[in-house]
Amino acid sequence: MKVNKIGGKGSLFDQFMAEIREENIQLDRMRFRRNLQRTGEILAYEISKELNFDNEDIQTPLGIASVPTMQEQPVIISILRAGLPMHEGMLNYLDHADSAFVGGYRKYEKNDSFDILIDYITCPDIENRLVIMCDPMLATGQSMVLTYKELLAHGKPKQVHVATLIASKEGIEHLEKYLPENSTLWVGAIDDELTVKSYIVPGLGDAGDLVFGEKE
Repeated sequence: MKVNKIGGKGSLFDQFMAEIREENIQLDRMRFRRNLQRTGEILAYEISKELNFDNEDIQTPLGIASVPTMQEQPVIISILRAGLPMHEGMLNYLDHADSAFVGGYRKYEKNDSFDILIDYITCPDIENRLVIMCDPMLATGQSMVLTYKELLAHGKPKQVHVATLIASKEGIEHLEKYLPENSTLWVGAIDDELTVKSYIVPGLGDAGDLVFGEKE
């Protein structure tokens, strides 16, 4: 699996990431949500460089211009609920893409261990298509791998892109083990620590709660 680290190079992406992580700025829910959208837009732009383009003659008011245009549209797949703002950001740029949504969650036991469960999926036919799976946080990587396996019921994609803001090294290793070899991970930052409860440190907290409010 190829890993493309977007952050840490000194760009607007890093500024948005700093605001996303900053606990006081996080209190402004609208700003947090918008920054997730912005990073989704940037990731969409970066991923677009890997899509198929071909020159097309475009009629302008004064003549013909030969311009590279997209020859295929991806399927953007988000894991509910935290992935929704990034999904919206990607659709701002990949505005003709199809969409799929997956409902996944952690089912905790009394000893704080948990299983990842998928209880909802809506997806178009993805046979031989390019898919982009997005989720702000890649902790253990289990949710992303399980999502991919569930998607195979709707066809085998020809290429898989995973877009995330913060990943743990352990999560990346899990993707490398279970996703197809031609998969690509697009990540803003890679954090070293994953706690016993599978929270990324320093991370950013619970992205879903920060966007939509705390859940029971």
